[in-house]
Amino acid sequence: MTAAYRSLLPFHASGSASLPVRVTLLRERCDLAKEALLTLEGFIDEVLPDGRFGVTLDNEHRIIAYTAGKMRKFRIRSVVGDRVHVEMTPYDLSKGRIIFRERTPGQGPARTRSGFRH
Repeated sequence: MTAAYRSLLPFHASGSASLPVRVTLLRERCDLAKEALLTLEGFIDEVLPDGRFGVTLDNEHRIIAYTAGKMRKFRIRSVVGDRVHVEMTPYDLSKGRIIFRERTPGQGPARTRSGFRH
C-alpha cells in the first residue's frame, strides 16, 4: 500500500496485503474530471427575477441560467432574443451560467451613461 492511498484511509492499515474496498473505489473514480463543464449555445426567451434567464438551447431543452460574474462586473445586459453561450455542469442539466452574449447584427457600440463616474 502506497503512502498516498494510506492517507485516504481513516486509519493506517499496516500489514494488509490487499487494498481495502474504499481505496479501490477511489482509485477507479480518479479518472473522472470534476470540473468538466459543458458549453452549449441557445437564446434567451424569458427574463426572470434576480438576474436569471430562461434559455432555450439549440437542442430544444429549456434551462434556467444566471449571468456570470464577469458579465455582471462589466454590466453586459442581456435581453429576450439574445444568442448566448451557457456553461453547465454534467451533474445538473437544468441550470447553467451565461458566459458570453453574442453581438446582434446591426447593433452599434454600447451607449455611454451620462453622469457615471469610473
